[in-house]
Amino acid sequence: MKTEKKQTVTLYDTTLRDGNQGLGIHLSLSDKLRITEKLNELGIHYIEGGWPNPTNIIDVDYYREVRKLKIKSRISAFGSTRRSGAKASADPFVKMLVAAQTPVVTIFGKTWDLHARKVLGVSLQENLEMIADTVAFLSKHVDEVIFDAEHFFDGYKANPEFALEALSAARDSGADVLVLCDTNGGTLPDEFAAIFRAVTARLPGNYGVHTHNDAGCADANSCIGVIEGAMQVQGTFNGLGERCGNANLCTIIPNLQLKRGFRLVTPRQLEMMTGASLFIAEIANTTPNINQPYVGEAAFSHKGGAHADGVRKVRQSFEHAVPESVGNVRQFVVSPQAGSSTTPEKHA
Repeated sequence: MKTEKKQTVTLYDTTLRDGNQGLGIHLSLSDKLRITEKLNELGIHYIEGGWPNPTNIIDVDYYREVRKLKIKSRISAFGSTRRSGAKASADPFVKMLVAAQTPVVTIFGKTWDLHARKVLGVSLQENLEMIADTVAFLSKHVDEVIFDAEHFFDGYKANPEFALEALSAARDSGADVLVLCDTNGGTLPDEFAAIFRAVTARLPGNYGVHTHNDAGCADANSCIGVIEGAMQVQGTFNGLGERCGNANLCTIIPNLQLKRGFRLVTPRQLEMMTGASLFIAEIANTTPNINQPYVGEAAFSHKGGAHADGVRKVRQSFEHAVPESVGNVRQFVVSPQAGSSTTPEKHA
């Protein structure tokens, strides 16, 4: 049988930026540097450090200090397209992205006509010019430019031609990766797959996906994107992020590696996943979610008697993955529901 050749997929972590926008999350400079070292140890290909600007000194300092670390991960600065009415070369926020001296810069641009007209207050043509000018300017100063097509799925549903024009403006101006973002997090998996296929069929390019979890579908949509051909998947550890959070790399990585055969990290790095989840939760001062897939304390815990009995006889009868593959452990919980076969006999 012929083995299907899978595309190379890179992991892009935005815990330090998008995750830091979550309610109750406040990462210090030291926090960010410690998490960066952990993400590098895990084999994450890209680490987005934050948005350097005059009101965010921690992120400005981060890009200076991270250069002192010995890491293989590619560090990305994050920002937006230039302001209306000014050239990218004169926009102070765009210039700060270059000043960050990172090999990668990721910028977001509007691909939903509602946002261009009602939020930015610009014409659709001006919006396209803002994208093209910013990408072209940055392409002259950094090794790689990633374009986050903000609100892409909502934009495509409202005005597909404009959404595609926005992607074309970025691609034709030098963007290396076009990331389709479900910024509001409301796209369901069938919609996500259909739109991703339609877009990639009409506009060839290197695509990534960035999803939010407002409808509970971020992880599924991210996996669908990769299965459909995306070469980059963005997310955060523990699903940290604004509102209901971002796509959770703790779930996406083992899903794609264990169930679909993508080689994203080494087996040893995959075994570090549970420890990394707890490490980042502690630094971010969040309570670990015991029900989190793969890495949660309860992920491989068995309380019901029939479940415990089944797992003791045949592991896969009640476990979809091997706990040790992600650094977790199996637990049997003694309770009134445990049944006699899993409870020690009482002695007089």
